[in-house]
Amino acid sequence: MKEIDWSKLGFHYTEPDYIVRSAYHNGVWEEPYATKDKYLHLHVSATCLQYGQEAFEGLKAFRGVDGKIRIFRWRDNARRMAKSAEGLFMAPVPEELFGRAIRLALEKNMDFLPPYGTGAALYFRPLLIGTTPRLGVGPGRDFEFIVIPSPIGPYYPGKFHCTSFIVNRYVDRAAPYGTGKFKVGGNYASSFRATEAAHAMGMDCIFLDAKYHRYIDECSAANFIGIRRVAGDSQPFGTVEYLTPKSSAILPSITNDSLMALARERGYKVTRRRIRLEELADMSEAAACGTACVISPIDRVLDTERGVTYSFGSEPGPVLSELYHALRDIQFGRAEDKHNWCEIFEILKS
Repeated sequence: MKEIDWSKLGFHYTEPDYIVRSAYHNGVWEEPYATKDKYLHLHVSATCLQYGQEAFEGLKAFRGVDGKIRIFRWRDNARRMAKSAEGLFMAPVPEELFGRAIRLALEKNMDFLPPYGTGAALYFRPLLIGTTPRLGVGPGRDFEFIVIPSPIGPYYPGKFHCTSFIVNRYVDRAAPYGTGKFKVGGNYASSFRATEAAHAMGMDCIFLDAKYHRYIDECSAANFIGIRRVAGDSQPFGTVEYLTPKSSAILPSITNDSLMALARERGYKVTRRRIRLEELADMSEAAACGTACVISPIDRVLDTERGVTYSFGSEPGPVLSELYHALRDIQFGRAEDKHNWCEIFEILKS
């Protein structure tokens, strides 16, 4: 195992030993291979550079309490990348090739898999780029698929805590029928102007829908979750409703899908619909969710333009805390994986 101070890892890039690559030419994907070369030999007119023809994913492998290694929901990442590829007129990476590339990246970088108990994981960034040289506007016909591994620390190195958000009305992250539902770099680049301004204030930002600027779209680069409770029911926290936005401009979050499944198991009502910003006043808890953080609880949302602050308390609420720990327990092998979300890495099977 590498001499790494696992306690100091953040969500930052750490150079691995190997990356994994596979090229697509003449309608055929080559078998993924591991290489120490971290640089691309890329034509300056490649479609990924000229026209943003690229897509990416993010997923993790965990060393569990039982010593086994679990890769979380990689097939769902493969399917989502295939949809992103189709949306940008790229050749989809076959699901099984995607899986072989992830396993190879894990096998060749085992020393970078954090020990159990650190809360850290081995993160994979699958990347798909168009490599055909073009100056005229149009899609490429040649592609490269790359898996970039990096150990990352727990999103909350200390106590599970809250973040403040500010409402953004001057930057549209994605158009209703644009690329918002695909995981492509342009969606993130278009948000930088708003997110960097929010970060400078020690906050993150909530994006509203681009058409009306009335409905909650996403929390920075993550899906939004709201919890509404009605007291007086036999449920532990009253009648619980898990709310998340429905929009053609929102990335289908695998983490959000997992949390919704766990919420239903607990008898909570799960609702996906358009959510007006003003409905934050009716929520007892709110959060962003995604691969990096699982759940990032929100303590308050500032709407400076209208002089309104929506507050949810300085500590993570009971419902979101329960769901956060339930998902982490599955990922680290501390709870039964009823949904078969985790693949046990084959090298450890007896």
